[in-house]
Amino acid sequence: MQIEISADKRTMQGKGASRRLRGSGKVPGVIYGGESPAQSIELDHNNLFHKLKQEAFHASILSLIVAGESQQVLLRDVQMHPFKQQVLHVDFQRVAKNKKIHMKVPLHFINAEISPGVKTSGGIVSHVLTEVDISCLPADLPEFISVDLAEMAAGHTLHLRDLVLPANVEIPALAKGDDSPVATIVIPRSALSSEDNDTAATDKDGV
Repeated sequence: MQIEISADKRTMQGKGASRRLRGSGKVPGVIYGGESPAQSIELDHNNLFHKLKQEAFHASILSLIVAGESQQVLLRDVQMHPFKQQVLHVDFQRVAKNKKIHMKVPLHFINAEISPGVKTSGGIVSHVLTEVDISCLPADLPEFISVDLAEMAAGHTLHLRDLVLPANVEIPALAKGDDSPVATIVIPRSALSSEDNDTAATDKDGV
């Protein structure tokens, strides 16, 4: 999915200029990277705020249109107001088609409800990670990675090495020997207590 967002070139610099910009419903930002110099920009706050609510906006190659020219970029940083629903500043990084990028993409967990650990044992899935850092060429960047829990039993843990990755996508952490846990299925204490009580009652009846 190609996501487009428009911006204007920003000429005024400094904290005072940024405050005035925000007061007029705009957000200051910057585009950096690649062979071109960094470019200061301004974006419509409401449009940007709504786009930031889209998961794909944070993990996709974006088409940023400035003065009629489209650039392929990644969203790299967002600064929010401490308590207002206000975007204070955004950073975008230019990408090149032939250079690998590092990006955090979300994990989508599926089929938990039919896994033996949940359906049979009454367990609860604990999501240790909700996103993972990957490396790939821009054209191969996935919006998310699916994590199939259909075969997962209670007490078992899924690790990074168990993830099924799209073609040409790598997890740099694995190359460094970091095989972090991704998800596990745990049995709630209440379920264990109930099971112990049932066992005790069965033993008593059998005496």
